[in-house]
Amino acid sequence: SEDVLSKDAGECAICLEELQQGDTIARLPCLCIYHKGQVFLRMHVKVQNVAFMGCIDEWFEVNRSCPEHPSD
Repeated sequence: SEDVLSKDAGECAICLEELQQGDTIARLPCLCIYHKGQVFLRMHVKVQNVAFMGCIDEWFEVNRSCPEHPSD
């Protein structure tokens, strides 16, 4: 299901970016969470944020299971 993160929750296992309060996320049945929808990379260099499709959206283009629980 799609939701908005209410507090920081560590690292996204797909893109390795931090899951931060206010990010749009997908919560899978196994309760793992990943970026959903449009995501902005938070780069530590002097460039503007780069937008891309949500991590879990791209993952599900080629996979049908949780990245951290593939046997579920």
